[in-house]
Amino acid sequence: MADTKTLSGALYSPAMDEKTHEQTYRGFVKFVEIGSATVLCWVVALAVGGVREAWLTAIAGVLLSWVAAAIGAFVPAIGWKGPAVVLALLILALVLG
Repeated sequence: MADTKTLSGALYSPAMDEKTHEQTYRGFVKFVEIGSATVLCWVVALAVGGVREAWLTAIAGVLLSWVAAAIGAFVPAIGWKGPAVVLALLILALVLG
């Protein structure tokens, strides 16, 4: 059986870098936010293509979402907001198109 007495937080090694842990966690959360918004763009783009038969608009939306995701990944102030703008435009194309 596992020894549960050594699993307390007080026994962490001082060699573990808390700052690096936090930086890695923030990077992961940023990646998940941008990735989720981009995948939502792709789903709505497929709906635009399938429902409205506007496949060129759908392809443009996918390409634009990639560009927005790349910009959001390199500019921390933009982050997930870039793909979110593309998502809003694709939803407008779905509703109004």
